[in-house]
Amino acid sequence: MSGPTDRAPARMLLHLIHRTTFVYGGDARDSFNEVRLRPCDDENQACRQFSLRVSPESAVRDYTDFHGNTVHFFDVPEGHARLVIEAESEVETVPDASRAAPAPVGFDALAASPEREMQAEFLADSRYVPLAPEIWREVQDVLSGGRGDVWGDAVRLGRHIHSTFKYRPKTTGVTTTATDALKLRAGVCQDFAHVMLGMCRCAGLPARYVSGYFLNVDRLPGEVEASHAWVEVFVPGQGWLGFDPTHNRSSDERYIKVGVGRDYADISPVSGTYRGAPTLSLDVDVKVSQLNSLTAVPG
Repeated sequence: MSGPTDRAPARMLLHLIHRTTFVYGGDARDSFNEVRLRPCDDENQACRQFSLRVSPESAVRDYTDFHGNTVHFFDVPEGHARLVIEAESEVETVPDASRAAPAPVGFDALAASPEREMQAEFLADSRYVPLAPEIWREVQDVLSGGRGDVWGDAVRLGRHIHSTFKYRPKTTGVTTTATDALKLRAGVCQDFAHVMLGMCRCAGLPARYVSGYFLNVDRLPGEVEASHAWVEVFVPGQGWLGFDPTHNRSSDERYIKVGVGRDYADISPVSGTYRGAPTLSLDVDVKVSQLNSLTAVPG
């Protein structure tokens, strides 16, 4: 007979609203938009509900991109002075206690992994992550004491970024590259993630950018609730493991993953084109909350 100690850890149910509002200085028309806002389904989370609302109303279709992300797209041909895109989700995440702790995996195993060739794009330059000499030198300084295991070295690099960079909103912009952020040693989560990507790749670690959200109950000074970014590193036999250099921790049950790519350019939450009046304002409002804890069925 199962008792209280036989129960699996409670799962977390998170509620998410992401609203993007564009206001134009007149009529905008022939607007075409792509959004990557639906949380993914993987071994650590399940998207239980998702809805996407658009104003002006438009037919929304979807496809799966090269990296496996869900992309919704729509067009608004008629003139409009305002465009609102609102995504609402409920996501169930696997509790930390049910996630296996990363086991040490050596670099010989990484080099011999048959999956390594499939990760080649996550070892190369990308739009926001040039593998520049200054990033390589930073890696040599951090790992000067010798190499450890694949995940251990990734964590060392992430913790170095957290301890030597300042979280400073409005220091950088959407065009800031990893090398720019390295010079400034400041920025936001996107910049922290891009620098970690560059350092991991220079160290021979396949690494990809993750776009999503997390339940942030302890915000950093100046930090607002918004989309978040972190990094996943490929570890043979264990798959992609997440580390957040902004908050110096592995991704856990508070994180909601939406998409992955080489860098931000691959997974911008909202992108598009239009003709007509200029954009007067762009407002993004994000709210993440915990609905309740879901008790798992006894094992």
